[in-house]
Amino acid sequence: MDHISKYLTKEIKLSSYDDKLFKSDLMFDDHMLIWFISGETKIIQADATYYFKAGDIFLIPRNQLATIVNYPKNGQPHKTVVMHLATERLKRFYEKVEVKKRIISDQKIFSFTNHPLLESCLTSLIPYFDLKGEFPESIASLKITEAITILREIDKTVDDVLANFDDPGKIDLIDFMQRNFMFNMPMEKLGYLTGRSLSTFNRDFRKFFNVTPQKWLTEKRLELAYYQLAEKKKRPTEVYLEVGFEDLSHFSFAFKKKYGIAPTQLLHV
Repeated sequence: MDHISKYLTKEIKLSSYDDKLFKSDLMFDDHMLIWFISGETKIIQADATYYFKAGDIFLIPRNQLATIVNYPKNGQPHKTVVMHLATERLKRFYEKVEVKKRIISDQKIFSFTNHPLLESCLTSLIPYFDLKGEFPESIASLKITEAITILREIDKTVDDVLANFDDPGKIDLIDFMQRNFMFNMPMEKLGYLTGRSLSTFNRDFRKFFNVTPQKWLTEKRLELAYYQLAEKKKRPTEVYLEVGFEDLSHFSFAFKKKYGIAPTQLLHV
């Protein structure tokens, strides 16, 4: 995979993938504002799937589990400008802004397709990536503040996300795992998202599921794959990434071990 990232600062980068496909399961520590220059992205979350293409701009809230699949398109690489909206910078911004705090149960991905103000803000960063030497922090700060200000002007509800600095609280482990088993995350991350330390997460998991997390995750992913293959008639190459496997051969081996047949055989049943 030919992946190139050019950083203006640790919060602003130009990212480019030239390979056919790149898939990752992610949970961002910062809110991510992303502008597409070329290529396509598919973002799969527990309750929704999103597709983004050249010209699209979107905001992914932090602490959200997602499978992200990046594709080149029409001979062009998958290229994006990415701006991290870090917690400490947002805290400084909101010290000067009065907002009414609301409790929100789910944080959505915000989409701002072809919005002229945001596109102008992000487009203006492109020439800086060719500069030699260190990019001034004062300019970076101005550009990030500009982006935040535009976001708040476009969508008043964005404050519910950007001005929320709380860590995840303790939540229902069974419900969380049933909705998010397809994401490959370290157990420490899953524990954090459910408001638990790693040891508490493992203890509670065994208490509720009577099996280790890894064994349960593999079983759930294979069950979902069987449904997608048998009922939806999807191909194994379409399924293995979406259900949480990283490698097609490993998926095929695990599937045959559980069900006694290769995934491809279900296509002819």
